Amino acid sequence: MRKKDRPHADSIAQADADSIDAFLDAVWAEDGLSSATLEAYRRDLELLARWLAARGGSLRDAEREQLSAFHAACGGAIRTLARRQSAFRRYYGWRTRRQPGQADPTRLIERPRLPRTLPKALAEREVERLLAAPDTATPLGLRDRAMLELMYACGLRVSELVELPLAACNMRQGVLRITGKGGKDRLVPVGEVALEWLGAYLDRARPVLAGGRQPAALFLSRRGEGMSRQMFWTLVKRYALVAGIAPARLSPHVLRHSFATHLLNHGADLRALQLLLGHSSLSTTQIYTLVAREGLKRLHARHHPRG
Repeated sequence: MRKKDRPHADSIAQADADSIDAFLDAVWAEDGLSSATLEAYRRDLELLARWLAARGGSLRDAEREQLSAFHAACGGAIRTLARRQSAFRRYYGWRTRRQPGQADPTRLIERPRLPRTLPKALAEREVERLLAAPDTATPLGLRDRAMLELMYACGLRVSELVELPLAACNMRQGVLRITGKGGKDRLVPVGEVALEWLGAYLDRARPVLAGGRQPAALFLSRRGEGMSRQMFWTLVKRYALVAGIAPARLSPHVLRHSFATHLLNHGADLRALQLLLGHSSLSTTQIYTLVAREGLKRLHARHHPRG
């Protein structure tokens, strides 16, 4: 979306508006960021540009003191502050790479300390109840069972699951080709149980939902179209109630988190888990070791005579 199409862009200098557009084009091309991330970057940068313009400044000549004053003036929750700082660091890092002589005003700004939150994982018996919740005597129930089984067996993100094309499945080899964040592909093995449910869905349910058409999506809605993240999240919440799992224990990625935690509990290698999850950094994967450790602590406290 260019400057002339954007609301509130009239208070931003033309040079700043063009610079924001060029930056977003660059990070999209380099990293394949999602449209939601790009729009968040745009909002934060335009907010800063308007604030600077109202004080006679601009993005291109902003100084560290001005950014600090902006953060103090705008306030907000600590996660909002962290998100804005991330957008600004990335923007000014991009500018300094293009113009090596320009100083980076974000360089000496202290990063906020975010509270560490651990991913929520279900116990293995809870996962079993959740997987068994759909009525597999119906095409939609069979589809839902296959989706739940596949997400848990492969540790997929919700977006990866609902966006799977039919061509991504290799039933003979028992693998999926997943396109993850940044457009990066990875091959993920599918367990025997999930493969059986996927095969049952492909044989008995998908042809019914497709209605004689040939849609590209693997998992189809009752109208024969691809599904959305919101639709699948609604299904997860519904089946969680059937399985007797409290809504507060759920998140859109609950089965992905459970997949990672249960693999570690059963002795999986952290590097292998990184590849399966599609994490670009091992530090992202390491948080699951903390989840597993917290689970062991609770187990010890509950069962040890001196716990």
